[in-house]
Amino acid sequence: MQLKNIFILIVMVLTQLVSAQNNVTISATSEGETFDHFWSKCVGAGRANEALRAGWLEQLELVHQTCGFETVRFHGLFHDDMFPIVTERGKTTYNWQYIDDVFDRMLELDVRPFVELSYFPKTMAAENSQTVFWWKAYTTPGEGYLGKWHDLVKAFTQHCVDRYGMDEVRTWYFEVWNEPNLCRAFFDGTKSQYFDLYKASVKAVRSVDSLLKVGGPSTSNFVADDRYKGEREDTKGFTKTFTAENINDLAWRGVWIEDFLEYCKKENLPVDFVTTHPYPTDYPLDPRTGKGKDFSRFVNSTMIDIKWLNEVIANSAYPDAEIHLTEWNTSPNSRDAMHDFLPPAAYITKVNLDCIGLTNSLAFWTFTDIFEEKGGGASIFHGGFGMINYQGLVKPTYHAYKMLHQLGDEKLFKNDFLFVSRKSGNGKVVALAYNYPEDHYQAVPASIKKIEKYEEGKSRQLNVTMTDLKPGTQFKIETLDKDHGNIYNYWEKMGKPEPPTREQIKVMKDYANNLKTEIIIADKDGKLTINREIAAWNVLLIQQIN
Repeated sequence: MQLKNIFILIVMVLTQLVSAQNNVTISATSEGETFDHFWSKCVGAGRANEALRAGWLEQLELVHQTCGFETVRFHGLFHDDMFPIVTERGKTTYNWQYIDDVFDRMLELDVRPFVELSYFPKTMAAENSQTVFWWKAYTTPGEGYLGKWHDLVKAFTQHCVDRYGMDEVRTWYFEVWNEPNLCRAFFDGTKSQYFDLYKASVKAVRSVDSLLKVGGPSTSNFVADDRYKGEREDTKGFTKTFTAENINDLAWRGVWIEDFLEYCKKENLPVDFVTTHPYPTDYPLDPRTGKGKDFSRFVNSTMIDIKWLNEVIANSAYPDAEIHLTEWNTSPNSRDAMHDFLPPAAYITKVNLDCIGLTNSLAFWTFTDIFEEKGGGASIFHGGFGMINYQGLVKPTYHAYKMLHQLGDEKLFKNDFLFVSRKSGNGKVVALAYNYPEDHYQAVPASIKKIEKYEEGKSRQLNVTMTDLKPGTQFKIETLDKDHGNIYNYWEKMGKPEPPTREQIKVMKDYANNLKTEIIIADKDGKLTINREIAAWNVLLIQQIN
């Protein structure tokens, strides 16, 4: 009995010591460090034609107002369903009506296009061109394509300037293509052919105005081998990710980026910004079996990849080039069930806060499930990329971005699960507390493992005291957890209606939007203390309201 009591006493003392180490005291009047909301600079969407739909525009308006997104990037601007080239009675002309409709409506919402120059109109593609997606984007260059492409891009750019004004278009970004290194998917050509395409695009855009911003190479996720070292992807002989005991010990590198910068230096081409897609995943083919396998890297992989990119750019001929990471999510799979669940919200929060100061943008792919790379989803929740589903139901990922948008612009404190900021305009304090559990650091949440596994994450203890507040200052705490703002669980409890009735959708929207809310008040000494356990994957917004 005495040994048991001694053991209990030891545990209590150790618990108190750990708790004391985790105690954080922050003065509301301490000097802050200015930071930029890079997470709201750009967000992704599927393809240009989807932007012609009422639901797409309604959801864009919502995420602009509540999450602050300033630009949107999408594929297929020059696809035939946007009719950029029309032939009638043997005469071929450029036609910008559909593109104008998209851009006009976006700009009316105060959202700008992050212009992705893709894909080939049929008239520029090879006769038997490879295509991608159900809507058949043409990816194989045709005979004499470079001159035709140059003329198309130049005419398009000039039209944009004529319609929207030079001052407006100078704020835009023109990105050349999408993931051209994936020759079996998005560009059925060689590395050298892509570099030629970049050169033609730059010359076309800059012939309209020398200050317009152009960049690339828009390559896919980082790799740990040399499969992209040659002109085309080599799927034979590279086994590092299959043989490593821990893939996170490998040296991961961006694709084509160093060669791209060297080529542009040699050709004396401008690079205003560098783009790539740092998904924390890898999908190599096993040369021993010819089969592919999904790999999910650890939680800090995105931050490490961006640091690598910073170093490469700093040592290049373009040290002042901006960094725009034009796609990013927990995985590049539009049928990954995890996209509908709670864990990605904590991942989004942690990674964005960890990457402050490292990039100009990190564009979540995508804001909406009105997205058809693989056609329409078989269910209202099908693992789509979007932070909002087709019916307009917001997911936990939406709440993560809405909370990030509420932060101030001065950092007062940061550790691995708490970020405290202040708004320079009114001096109000806003904090985010979140729990991406340490026992899940080794792999980013993905449905390649059972969803139930993520319910086992360890909790964290939040012990924070804010001082130098006015007595009686009120704070609102909003909590995103498994029972609040987690629409999939609620839909499951409803019996998974497929599709829901109009009345059910109204009820579900109310549930999806409402988080657990409480008010706490600073004491007479201007001190506010928060001591609570944060369950795995939960995110808390702590916001001064008076």
